[in-house]
Amino acid sequence: MRYPLLLITLTQLLGSTLLSHGQSSNHSTRTSLPRVTTPTASAYSSQVKRYPWKQNITATVFWIGEKPSGRNMTPNHASSWDTRWQENYGGYDNPDTTARTQYRPKAFTPKLNPFYVALPYNDCLNYKTHCPQASRVIPWWSQRLDKRPGKSACKGRWLQIVYDKKVCYAQWEDCGPFTTDDWPYVFGNQRPKNTENKAAGLDVSPAVRDYLGMPSMAKVHWRFIDFNSIPKGPWSQYGSNNPFLNIQLDPTLKARQAHLEYLRKLRDQAYARKKDWR
Repeated sequence: MRYPLLLITLTQLLGSTLLSHGQSSNHSTRTSLPRVTTPTASAYSSQVKRYPWKQNITATVFWIGEKPSGRNMTPNHASSWDTRWQENYGGYDNPDTTARTQYRPKAFTPKLNPFYVALPYNDCLNYKTHCPQASRVIPWWSQRLDKRPGKSACKGRWLQIVYDKKVCYAQWEDCGPFTTDDWPYVFGNQRPKNTENKAAGLDVSPAVRDYLGMPSMAKVHWRFIDFNSIPKGPWSQYGSNNPFLNIQLDPTLKARQAHLEYLRKLRDQAYARKKDWR
């Protein structure tokens, strides 16, 4: 007799997860080898995807609205995937620490997540076509939310970054540094092919820099991480592109809805059996 009641309780609990997302975590790191504990996957997840660490990667700081200078001749008012990046962000992401507060610019509230990064791979040849290797090398290709041709499967993806025993999370929003075709490094086991700026293989935003307390060209460890394994933090507070705030961008949403429907069917079957017992 208790079985149907248990199903109802589970359904209610799972239903509440559709309205909120937040998990606690206990992080411990070593500078030589990342040892980071992330939250376990929820019951609706079929498995927890473990992505390999990229260790001792040189990270440089970049920002939305950055002008060309030195070896970098690419202006950052646009990204590889957003021609109106600075406009959509809400303005210039001033890297000056005196012009920032709570990991964002003082001048305005950002309309996109200020915790962003760039990696040296673009999965799109143009706005209508993907690169030929994209479907083969991107681990989450079959689970991407927007499956239209030319729609990036990489944009908005989350990274876990470790520097000096601190852990930060950020979204992949641009391509670089210096190259956009280095998939053997981004998704494989190769080192970055770029040789500029101490072989930099990752660009991080001022928010990531400030949270980790890192200088430009510091050595960091990073890996991809699924959204349902990310705890809440300053990276969850801003942005229409942020699945913490825009639930439709949560890649686990469909899985949770499917699991909820599965529990509903189990509940209905249990009620039907209970009716037959009478």
